[in-house]
Amino acid sequence: MPPDLLDGELELTGRIRSASNASFVGSIGDVLVIYKPESGERPLWDFPDANLAHREAAAYLVSESFGWDVVPHTWLRDGPHGRGMVQLWQEPDPDQDAVELIVETEMPDVGWRHVLDGRDEYNRPVSLIHEDSEALRRMAVFDIVVNNADRKGDHILAMEDGRRHGVDHGLTFHVQHKLRTVLWGWLGESLNAEELAGLDRVCAALDGELGERLAELLEAAEIAALASRCKRLRAEGRFPAPRGQMPATPWPLF
Repeated sequence: MPPDLLDGELELTGRIRSASNASFVGSIGDVLVIYKPESGERPLWDFPDANLAHREAAAYLVSESFGWDVVPHTWLRDGPHGRGMVQLWQEPDPDQDAVELIVETEMPDVGWRHVLDGRDEYNRPVSLIHEDSEALRRMAVFDIVVNNADRKGDHILAMEDGRRHGVDHGLTFHVQHKLRTVLWGWLGESLNAEELAGLDRVCAALDGELGERLAELLEAAEIAALASRCKRLRAEGRFPAPRGQMPATPWPLF
């Protein structure tokens, strides 16, 4: 990482008011970033430790071990409101949506996966769908391993070049099963060769440098649970079904 991104002045240019925790848009020199200070975190009942920034940084490290560029470059550093998470800004394509809520009768013939049905505020039948793409499959695998409790539709950035970035990973790595996601379209299907290889890379890295770096961000029990999820998914070799008493999707969905 260029030293300027670690030590250069972080200048804030705006605040994201829709975020549940304090989130700012800023720049370090000519590099646009998102900044989430630890001082602006609002602990939840199931994530009470006020270390969401650490989890965001840990998610990036796991993403890098997968080798799929799921999470934009994320790191910890000081800023105008104290230490926090900084992430490279990503500008999604306004003409693309990887996840959509459609009227039930408008389901595309190909290229999409159906997740669930419901009714909107006008009592019309609607369906939640997501695209059937390699990039989203890999994001779904990543979410299972990091135990993502908040994969909303708007947490998936559809880039113009076809890449799909996942953001907002503060609610990850819980020791209990917390997977809540909109990416359930491949339920029960076998993982492909590259998805299995990605799991192998993460499992191996947890015994080396990745495990050492995560120890600075997460509790030992959380790292052990991460390793267990990685090995279990590798052994089962297929996308799991929802389980447990908690909802399988986040709310709101977007």
